[in-house]
Amino acid sequence: MNNRIANLEALEKRILWLSSWMIHHANHLRPNDDGLKVGGHQASSASLSTIMSALYFDILEPEDRVAVKPHASPNFHAIQYIVGNQTREKLEAFRSYKGAQSYPSRTKDIDDVDFSTGSVGLGVAQTLFSSLVQDYVQAKGWGGKPGRMVALVGDAEMDEGNIFEALLEGWKHGLKNTWWIVDYNRQSLDAVIREGLWQKFETIFRNFGWDVVILKHGHLMKHAFSEPGGEKLRAWIDNCPNQLYSALSFQGGAAWRKRLLDDIGDQKDVTALIERRSDKDLARLMTNLGGHDLPALIEAFDAAKTHRRPVCFLAYTIKGFGLPLAGHKDNHAGIMTPAQIESLRAEMNIDQGAEWERFAGVEDEDALRSFVKRAPFFRRRDRQHHAPLIEVPSELKIAIPAIASTQQGFGQIMHEIAKSEGDFADRVVTTSPDVTVSTNLGAWVNRRGLFAREKMGDLFRKERIPSTYTWEHSPRGQHFELGIAEMNLFTMLSALGLSHSINAERLLPVGTLYDPFIERGLDALNYACYQDARFILAATPSGVTLAPEGGAHQSIATPLIGMAQDGLASFEPAHLDEMAIIMRFAFEYIQRSGPDEADDGTWLRDAKGGAVYLRLSTRQIEQPNRTFDAAAAKRIIDGGYWWRKPGPNAELVIAYTGAVAPEAIAATGLLAEDRRDIGLLAVTSADRLNAGWTAAQQARERGRLGAMSHIERLLADLPRQCTIVTVLDGHPATLAWLGGVYGHRTRALGVEHFGQTGTIADLYRHYGIDTQGILAAAEANSLGRPIRYLRHTG
Repeated sequence: MNNRIANLEALEKRILWLSSWMIHHANHLRPNDDGLKVGGHQASSASLSTIMSALYFDILEPEDRVAVKPHASPNFHAIQYIVGNQTREKLEAFRSYKGAQSYPSRTKDIDDVDFSTGSVGLGVAQTLFSSLVQDYVQAKGWGGKPGRMVALVGDAEMDEGNIFEALLEGWKHGLKNTWWIVDYNRQSLDAVIREGLWQKFETIFRNFGWDVVILKHGHLMKHAFSEPGGEKLRAWIDNCPNQLYSALSFQGGAAWRKRLLDDIGDQKDVTALIERRSDKDLARLMTNLGGHDLPALIEAFDAAKTHRRPVCFLAYTIKGFGLPLAGHKDNHAGIMTPAQIESLRAEMNIDQGAEWERFAGVEDEDALRSFVKRAPFFRRRDRQHHAPLIEVPSELKIAIPAIASTQQGFGQIMHEIAKSEGDFADRVVTTSPDVTVSTNLGAWVNRRGLFAREKMGDLFRKERIPSTYTWEHSPRGQHFELGIAEMNLFTMLSALGLSHSINAERLLPVGTLYDPFIERGLDALNYACYQDARFILAATPSGVTLAPEGGAHQSIATPLIGMAQDGLASFEPAHLDEMAIIMRFAFEYIQRSGPDEADDGTWLRDAKGGAVYLRLSTRQIEQPNRTFDAAAAKRIIDGGYWWRKPGPNAELVIAYTGAVAPEAIAATGLLAEDRRDIGLLAVTSADRLNAGWTAAQQARERGRLGAMSHIERLLADLPRQCTIVTVLDGHPATLAWLGGVYGHRTRALGVEHFGQTGTIADLYRHYGIDTQGILAAAEANSLGRPIRYLRHTG
């Protein structure tokens, strides 16, 4: 045990030095052309140096996964550098172009990051949902040895609401194999946290079924408590306000001595206890909190390995521990001065020029190298797995009625998948935040069931009470039913969509929610895409479809979110035949992992793959009777096709997206009486059309003069004087850019303001996206001869 602790103490010092030096180099030594502060959080890293040393070099197993507190990323990079998974060049470029990232990133860092972190709270919740996904995989008889999902959590990070939403969901699903280690340094970005917060944390976690381990006193403190007068010292420590403890930690041994003697008074035993220690020893004693005591940490972590429930460790620490700025309330964004780093260098015994050496200042380098090589966590070098692809059927079956909505079509396709047999259907897993039925997943769940680790029957069915849905919970189920929390939905999709890498088992996740409420979970959606999680998101109803419910249930900006969100391919089909083609593509697309390069034909980065967003509608519209060959199907996937191809003298083109197809088709028919060359463009993905156009322009600027995107080919033959009128049930900017492709005059129609209540016809008329509005826009913006048409009054 002594050698074990001694090696860990040596590694703790190495981590503290390398993380501090990395930040110092970035802020004081590396050229800074733009003059912006680089930052790096030396104090926040220092408070976790002991805990991370114990975990990574002693406690963790290869199967375990860790979400590192964002501000402790320098520690993580230092650890990975020590074991050879990170390079000096990346550390020297910390927080600069293509250097080690400010916060651990699965996609940008090279040092084997389990979960990206950065937006506080999300990495914490990710471990909970990844544990539930691991349970799912294990229940199916897939996957290898299960691991622990570990989150290193800042105490101020616990203010994030998504953490508490996740805790509730974990309780519902019987969470296990999860450790959250709270870095209880009692300092946030701007202040010192409230007194007694640890008691609230303890109560919350216990109420949600967690075991709670409080790590407050280190072995030096415990030894002192056993001395005469020790209980009075303990009482003073336990009752000391957070701000005072932080301030005294910064001031050092003399300040501790004065305050203790002033507060406790001249009492023989406790006075003698204090006086027996030098200022240095007294400071070491008073900062020997549980989160900085390796024996206490190792003992607690070893004991927790046998716990069957999730475990929360409340580890008392000091922000900036081991650094000259320890405890100061301004240390969150503080950077050590050159003089302070030199003082630390002397304390660590680091020679000039040896700052980047992995084992500089170590007495027995060979012994420490050997200890590092034996660390269980690093036995498996590549911990990001590669699961086999799941073959997608050549087409997805759907019976198309005369009138239907895209939401109905989605439900029909999912039902057909549920009825089929084989690996494809078995690997599909769905989830929804309490809107499973109202987003048309009910038939899928009827056939495939809800997932739970233990079987629970449908009481209504048992009691023979008639019900449309016969839902049973069992390990065989393929649907996660969530509560009404969109943050949880997107975090669950992130966990499901990384199973191929985390669990070596590929899943095909499909999540549903109301389109207006995407914005409630945007941070988690962005986080999922940043991690390169793979999933299909079916958002419905969209636009002003729920017209009688008013603006609270109507979405305006979501098409722009679909266009702007990196890692997410956005589609908005109008008809069910388009829907079937797009969904088949989506199941294949979410499995791709090719090079991050644009295709020469579409200039889309399709080989890389990504997540998919389907913006669907409950509006029932007439369905065409048609078939698409492979070339036509590809145009639908690439983002658009001509419903009516314009003639050589076209003066007008109407471009539409989604549920406004009937209005666009009707307006085109009326205008065709006067303008026979009129064109009608069906846009199935404004996102992909725009992305291809942007990439093709960039390619031409770099010398690829023949680069041409799909939208450029579609519009290539339009006369210069042709006007484009665009329309959708969403923000008009979604399609307004079409005029910029070749410089055509463009009038963009759409929804810009929160909705009224009423019928769809009322609201379409209100926003000018009905047939009459399209006709009026065409007449007012045509550069050719006046347009004559029969005005509608209905």
